[in-house]
Amino acid sequence: MPQTDKMPSSARLVAAVSLGLLGWIGSEMVRDLMPPHTAFGWFNYVNVGLGLLCGWLVIGSRVGSGYVDAISIGLTGAAALVFWGLFTQSFNLMLKQSLERKYDGPFEGIVGMFNNAVDYGEFLLDGTLIGVLVAGGILSGLLAEFVVRRWT
Repeated sequence: MPQTDKMPSSARLVAAVSLGLLGWIGSEMVRDLMPPHTAFGWFNYVNVGLGLLCGWLVIGSRVGSGYVDAISIGLTGAAALVFWGLFTQSFNLMLKQSLERKYDGPFEGIVGMFNNAVDYGEFLLDGTLIGVLVAGGILSGLLAEFVVRRWT
């Protein structure tokens, strides 16, 4: 059977697990930055799932072209994790707000979702959190590249 881009590999697994771990660590750091009355619910688990997906699809599918490229691939994976995390959490809040009849129509709900994302994004502007996300993304890319070179 020829190997294709869709095949599972050890590099995809390592990328998924490492970005999932980064999702958990980042979620724990975000909890400290949010107001104390915030109800988080499944926040960490959703972000771990997003980290697993972004690691598998974004990092794992692109590694294999060298360590320098792995750094940028890892940063892309971390950026994708932050983007989809903001999107998912703001979409969830928009759904909650729409059930509370805060919006008059679907367009207002979509605008509200983007406003929620901007509000959440302001909490992410923390130097320590940004440093951890950058370092974790780079490390995820380098680990996946190491696995590709070692076991391929």
